[in-house]
Amino acid sequence: MGIVVENITKQYGSFRAVDNVSLEVKTGSLVALLGPSGSGKSTLLRMIAGLETPDSGEIWLIGENATYKSVQDRHIGFVFQHYALFKHLTVRQNIAFPLEIRKVPKAKIQGRVEELLELVQLRGLGDRYPSQLSGGQRQRVALARSLAVQPSILLLDEPFGALDAKVRKELRAGLRKLHEDVHVTTVLVTHDQEEAMEVADQIVVMNHGRVEQIGSSAEIYDQPASPFVMSFIGPVNVLPSNTGILPDSDLTLRTNEQVFLRPHDILIHTSPAEDTAPAKVYRIINLGWEIRVELVLKSGETVTAFLSREQFSKLNIREEQRVYIKSKQAKVFPTYAMS
Repeated sequence: MGIVVENITKQYGSFRAVDNVSLEVKTGSLVALLGPSGSGKSTLLRMIAGLETPDSGEIWLIGENATYKSVQDRHIGFVFQHYALFKHLTVRQNIAFPLEIRKVPKAKIQGRVEELLELVQLRGLGDRYPSQLSGGQRQRVALARSLAVQPSILLLDEPFGALDAKVRKELRAGLRKLHEDVHVTTVLVTHDQEEAMEVADQIVVMNHGRVEQIGSSAEIYDQPASPFVMSFIGPVNVLPSNTGILPDSDLTLRTNEQVFLRPHDILIHTSPAEDTAPAKVYRIINLGWEIRVELVLKSGETVTAFLSREQFSKLNIREEQRVYIKSKQAKVFPTYAMS
């Protein structure tokens, strides 16, 4: 097993940042720690790296107890959000730096640097300085530098958070391809659900310092273990128990329960049908690749539905029109306060 975290707790004064967390990361896998700000994901990553010491629990790396080992003795590569490149060094010199301080022979350093430039698609840019690169290119340099010493484990703390959406998407694809090439055990911290689902083999969903669910992207999306997971992973409508658009009309709900509906699971009809509820089209938003329709139920509750362009064209609906809606599937959880 690449990484084993056993009952780790970390507290700062009265604030418990990580609360009795346990998880395993298989050797050669890419796992994402996903959650909102303050969920404990970065604190957990820093404890794995050795930058923070847990108050209790143990951390095992590559079969050895590393709970109190120094950062230098953990053989870990670490990539931060803000690059941390040396401004006065070229791209080649930045990548070579960790090898030089380990007194690796110069010929081996040169070969390794050229190999990494090719790996992160920066061939031809080795003599530039960080100020001459784009944000995405600088992050590629930081990634190459972290891989220079061939670490057993690679830790990424919101590595693409400071970049624009288009560059983030390109780098996500690059990270997944890079991982498939080098197979280094990798842990990625992110608050971006799409990023986690696109690149990770397994996702660890965290909230308030605890693990809510561990699973593949399909498992956490289709089989959420809690209302928090369902509300955090993808868009969702949350309705009271007396909603009239459940897929199973025989389903009995208690007053302390809520109904969670994905927007793409909502069906819109232009005339009454079995198990439908009346609604009024409040707003239609054309997003290009899909159409978002905001609807108001008779109870005053607002519901959002996602339609394909083809579905929208067939329905031919307009704002203020009366329609009838139902859901293909729904999840029911105890009443939950969004946070």
